[in-house]
Amino acid sequence: MSESGTPAPGAGPLDGVRVLDLSNLMAGPMCGMFLADFGAEVIKVEHPGNGDGMRRWGSLKDGKGLFFKMVNRNKKTITLDLHHEAAQDIVRRLARDVDVIIENYRPGTLERWGIGYEQLSRENPKLIMARITGYGQDGPYSQRRTLGTIAEAFSGCVYVSGFEDRSPMLPPFGLGDASTAIMTAYGIVMALYHRDAGNGAGQVIDSALYDGLFTLLGPHVIDYDQLGIIQERGRIAHVAPRNTYQTKDGKWIVLSGGTGRTFERILATFGASEILEDPRFADNPLRIENVGPLDEKLREVIGGITFDELTERMKETGAPIGAVMNVADTFEDPQYAHRHNIVSVPDEDFGTVRMQNAVPHLTGTPGEIRHTGGNRGEHTDEILTRLAGLSAEDIERLRAEGTV
Repeated sequence: MSESGTPAPGAGPLDGVRVLDLSNLMAGPMCGMFLADFGAEVIKVEHPGNGDGMRRWGSLKDGKGLFFKMVNRNKKTITLDLHHEAAQDIVRRLARDVDVIIENYRPGTLERWGIGYEQLSRENPKLIMARITGYGQDGPYSQRRTLGTIAEAFSGCVYVSGFEDRSPMLPPFGLGDASTAIMTAYGIVMALYHRDAGNGAGQVIDSALYDGLFTLLGPHVIDYDQLGIIQERGRIAHVAPRNTYQTKDGKWIVLSGGTGRTFERILATFGASEILEDPRFADNPLRIENVGPLDEKLREVIGGITFDELTERMKETGAPIGAVMNVADTFEDPQYAHRHNIVSVPDEDFGTVRMQNAVPHLTGTPGEIRHTGGNRGEHTDEILTRLAGLSAEDIERLRAEGTV
């Protein structure tokens, strides 16, 4: 940081923030990723033997976990076996000089190791600890083992996903983990602001894997409370049309027409304005009531138009219609290219790899991906010497004991 307290040129908005990431797999490490992308020094701790399970999770290339490289980008990696008293002592040393600790162990685990929040904050009252669990730090379910998939179902997200005449559908990606990572990073930034602009004290951020998803469901709770409505699978209950449709040349598009003017523009794009004359589709409530016949008509007209024809017509009508993209499409799309949503990142194993860029887009202090997730423990000596005050002899002894 500069003397004025503003980030130095090229530094992120979190420059000067130090984070100790004790978490494994996805939600915690992804939370740390968001912070590291914007300049925080994030120190990732892994088991010296097994490492983070994400190193072997998902797609591998030459035995290397590709997802690990993304989720742990921009971090420094050290190894500690937290079951060892010497490793717990190192965490206590590091905690004196960090701003944030991220952890995702079952409630009570860190306390048994003598490195819980109450224990660490005695020496560093400014410490912020983000704790990620399935059901939160307390309550009747707090000791249950769970994963993001279970939390997705618990949140109500899975119940409303899929087709109305089929079984509930799980999200095809780690939605529970990713949403928790975002919410927790948001909480950390709020806690940092409160500490530095407020009373100077740290605090605990208690994140449950289902919390964020439950909120993202939108009006489900208030609708049930006031009207007894339980949303079922199939579609959003307050907009029609809203669906995917296939064009003449086999491409998939998506559209949403909640307002009368939007619906008119959609029909004009397809050259099907006569649908407006059908009294069943006169307004949004009637379209919701008659969504089946409406979808049939739209499938018929859209099936007679190619995707390129549709794209040209959209320029004139301004209708909110979009392509259903797969990942290969994103690599070729000009909007993705213009906003640099996919970037090439230096990687010690594969030279460079491409991955999603840092978000959100900040004009003054943008995020930056400097390198991918590195080899296990490659910064152990540096961190334990610089921050924990250990000598080279101390580190070699701990390595021989299996502590690091």
